[in-house]
Amino acid sequence: MTQSKNILALAEKLGQALQQKGWTITCAESCTGGGIGYAITSISGSSAWFERGFITYSNEAKSALLGVREDILLVNGAVSAQTVEQMAQGALNAAAANLAIAVSGIAGPDGGSPEKPVGTVWFGLAQEGKVKSVHRRFEGDRHQIREQVIEFALQLLIEAVADV
Repeated sequence: MTQSKNILALAEKLGQALQQKGWTITCAESCTGGGIGYAITSISGSSAWFERGFITYSNEAKSALLGVREDILLVNGAVSAQTVEQMAQGALNAAAANLAIAVSGIAGPDGGSPEKPVGTVWFGLAQEGKVKSVHRRFEGDRHQIREQVIEFALQLLIEAVADV
């Protein structure tokens, strides 16, 4: 997997911020297939702030590994605020980390619908005592969408570390 210089620069900035706080991070990924974890661990010394991540591509994996409730998946779908919030909280708990990010979206070219077109992505962030979700829509082909999602996720994480 190749990563843009911007993604590597963001991963390095995130690593520095995490190291300054003495924090650890985890990620729960669906549409990025481990790309966020790959970016984070591309930085030398990342084992100081990243111990584990979760690639939960299927709904069954989201439930089994992260504790996402089946009724949430049935009612709201995998690509929803409710799902990514539960993914992030489940990853935070399972990894005993200080910060977790979760992503679930439709990278295409198939899988979109009028309600959730290709490029629709939900991000969940969890820290002790708080969880939030953010929605974005990205344009491009599958590779371009995934790259944009990884970049945006790293930016969200940097902001989350700086806000505390």
